Amino acid sequence: MGVAGSGKTVLGRALAAELGWRFEDADSYHSAENIAKMHRGHPLDDADRAPWLARLHALITRAIERREHMILACSALKQRYRETLRGGLPTVRFVFLTADKATLRRRLETRAHHFAGPALVDSQLTDLEPPSDALTLDTTQPPDRSLAAIRVVFGV
Repeated sequence: MGVAGSGKTVLGRALAAELGWRFEDADSYHSAENIAKMHRGHPLDDADRAPWLARLHALITRAIERREHMILACSALKQRYRETLRGGLPTVRFVFLTADKATLRRRLETRAHHFAGPALVDSQLTDLEPPSDALTLDTTQPPDRSLAAIRVVFGV
């Protein structure tokens, strides 16, 4: 979890490949309306996010019911969003990815074919409620360091 440009997809895909686990990107579950709104540089509000979070919770629930390991890259900016995602599922764990504002902007400016552009950085940082129950990683460090930390802390 983390703001746009924090490295969720890059690290999530890499970890899933290392572990042979399923990878899902929460961005794939946004409605067309939400994607269009973000593409215009407008942040989503809680009402926009509610159906999206419900879809993601259902996705997580199905994976757990199937005893399937899964990594989900998701912004999950607020504590209540993380509570919705976890929704009483004790095996759901979070990794909070951080980077400085300049790095986030630079990453979003150079990212091609994605609806979340640099105009969203400020609103995402404003909405962000850093978690107290997550492994926190600085993604300005080499990705291998973050991947190793996740594997050690979670024993995978």
